[in-house]
Amino acid sequence: MKLTYPSLLLLLLVLLHLVSKPILASKDSLSYVVYFGAHSHVGEITEDAMDRVRETHYDFLGSFTGSREKATDDIFYSYTKHINGFAAHLDHDLAYAISKHPEVVSVFPNKALKLHTTRSWDFLGLEHNSYVPSSSIWRKARFGEDTIIANLDTGVWPESKSFRDEGLGPIPSRWKGICQNQKDATFHCNRKLVGARYFHKGYAAAVGPLNSSFDSPRDLDGHGSHTLSTAGGAFVPGVSVFGQGNGTAKGGSPRARVAAYKVCWPPMKGNECYDADVLAAFDAAIHDGADVISVSLGSEPTSFFNDSVAIGSFHAAKKRIVVVCSAGNSGPGDGTVSNAAPWQITVGASTMDREFASNLVLGNGKHYKGQSLASTALPHAKFYPIIASITAKFKNGSALDAQLCKLGSLDPKKAKGKILVCLRGQNGRVEKGRAVALAGGVGMVLENTNVTGNDLTADPHVLPATQLTSKDSLAVSRYVSQTKNPIAHITPSRTALGLKPAPVMASFSSKGPSTVAPEILKPDITAPGVSVIAAYTGAVSPTNEQFDPRRLLYNAVSGTSMSCPHISGIAGLLKTRYPSWSPAAIRSAIMTTATTMDDIPGPIQNATNMKATPFSFGAGHVQPNLAVNPGLVYDSGIKDYLNFLCSLGYNASQIAVFSGNNFTCSSPKTSLVNLNYPSITVPNLTSSKVTVSRTVKNVGRPSTYTVRVTNPRGVYVAVNPTSLNFTKVGEKKTFKVTLVKDKGNKAKGYVFGELVWSDKKHRVRSPIVVKL
Repeated sequence: MKLTYPSLLLLLLVLLHLVSKPILASKDSLSYVVYFGAHSHVGEITEDAMDRVRETHYDFLGSFTGSREKATDDIFYSYTKHINGFAAHLDHDLAYAISKHPEVVSVFPNKALKLHTTRSWDFLGLEHNSYVPSSSIWRKARFGEDTIIANLDTGVWPESKSFRDEGLGPIPSRWKGICQNQKDATFHCNRKLVGARYFHKGYAAAVGPLNSSFDSPRDLDGHGSHTLSTAGGAFVPGVSVFGQGNGTAKGGSPRARVAAYKVCWPPMKGNECYDADVLAAFDAAIHDGADVISVSLGSEPTSFFNDSVAIGSFHAAKKRIVVVCSAGNSGPGDGTVSNAAPWQITVGASTMDREFASNLVLGNGKHYKGQSLASTALPHAKFYPIIASITAKFKNGSALDAQLCKLGSLDPKKAKGKILVCLRGQNGRVEKGRAVALAGGVGMVLENTNVTGNDLTADPHVLPATQLTSKDSLAVSRYVSQTKNPIAHITPSRTALGLKPAPVMASFSSKGPSTVAPEILKPDITAPGVSVIAAYTGAVSPTNEQFDPRRLLYNAVSGTSMSCPHISGIAGLLKTRYPSWSPAAIRSAIMTTATTMDDIPGPIQNATNMKATPFSFGAGHVQPNLAVNPGLVYDSGIKDYLNFLCSLGYNASQIAVFSGNNFTCSSPKTSLVNLNYPSITVPNLTSSKVTVSRTVKNVGRPSTYTVRVTNPRGVYVAVNPTSLNFTKVGEKKTFKVTLVKDKGNKAKGYVFGELVWSDKKHRVRSPIVVKL
């Protein structure tokens, strides 16, 4: 695939960016976010109003430093639109003193966040028909044409065909966004890509001064273009990756307008995005007029008031904007999920029914199915000696480094002309292949561990290679170690559809329970996040490695970063189809129509062939064609979320400032388990019973629903009433769910069940999660 750059200026910009390195800040240089809550703007937010807010921030900090002039120099962001606060250079003692002021909700370090992609570490990308919404069902949604999807990420590659504006009408008049291209003349917006901004002052505060190559919303990493096109990319026929996965690329809302907010930059110590920039982008996206905000990044679980994504998404929810977040790539351990606020939609990652098969054929005739997107292949049916990479180590080299195929660990005298078997882990998977190639190896077999199990990733390897499951890896290792002259062949990559079982949970997908609010099941939903094909950048290789000269217009990538925009696209369709629905109603429609079954059919599994639980997939795998007609929805709003925060123990003055009005916590406090959420979670059923209340709203035709319950093991569940009769659209009905612990059952830990309301046309399903 030949790539042409729009101009010499663009080439220079790319080169400058790749070779430039920001200067690391000293340990004494600290930056913090000072958060006041919401603004009290009345009517349209004018420049004068924002200037007045900015002045109050200078006055406030000046009252602590004793110098308004110094305060003006120290503040590098003033959040003036919807989020009230500022980011500034402060020392620890000053930050602590400010945090005690009664008008301050919180003060927290301008900490680093990560993009939720596996990249070449656990790297991957075009959906098969199991995901793509039916055009007939979504006709009234016009594929999201009235919706504006904003993406907080690494920016966008505007030349991609996924962002062409053919056939689109004028940009909606409500849109206030800009195309921030004053310092990058090659960057252009249009009726599809309606806006682009960049935010790097928080990044610069952490890593040091930046050169002018950073002053552009252009995507020089690939991640932002990939996620934005997955959410709202246009129809593009004839897309493939090295000839594989050929088809028409399209986003979840293919006719939606899209906007890019660049908040993530070249990684320093593994981190790319900073709180101060994320808050600035949220403030701008809300003001600009976004309908859906897609956020494929996050931090370690932390208090909601110290979490830029939680704060930003709360202010978005106040404006009825749907915020979709990735769950994180820290799986498969329990309690690793990030972005756990109840006003967000949190998305896990699972496979689809398509694979890029590349098999290993051994000299004994055994075939082992693997996956790869290698751009080169071995000669047809030619066999080569195969060895364990550890046997190719230098005489005094590290055995572990050689086993992992780290750069410089392999002796060319031992590796030349052979296929090497390398172990997955620590260093990048594609980097392992490069190490083999540099040592003269002709191919690589990448072995999974028992942790990654059956989780296979189709990487764009630089030499013929394939990745095997942990079970097959053991068989291959036995053959190599027990055979006198072992030989093997790696078959070329090919696209295979109809894979069974699918979906399967990705091993990297972060899992619940939430460590911040265990009463809310997170993630909420799972969607395709493995080998997702979408738009890419022309600035870097498909592996993001500087040694790789290849360029692709579309790339295959994996991570919850990739599953998140699937849900963002579906939310965009629902937003167009039902403009009056709240973000909570949209989330409910997506969750209650999800499936927990794979295509065998059987229960969705994890990467080690075990039955997955709601802590992996939430309500299940998304089914967009059912989400358009959910029958009933569990609705909630800002007051519900504020009462939830009250019940979590946040103090009344904090919440009053946070909400931007004179909100008072309900008395007595609402039970945490009674937030009107589409799932039911009781994290501590120690007493004899717990009663949970829920309210459903009819969004379909008049009908009568009856309930069916699958009890969690060791728990008896009773629902009252057992039937709900709806006579009109918008009618609400409340029911109670009583959970009783079976005294004779000795089970401990979490157990799972489900509650389903059905009128024989709709199936409104809620997972039940209980800890005994």
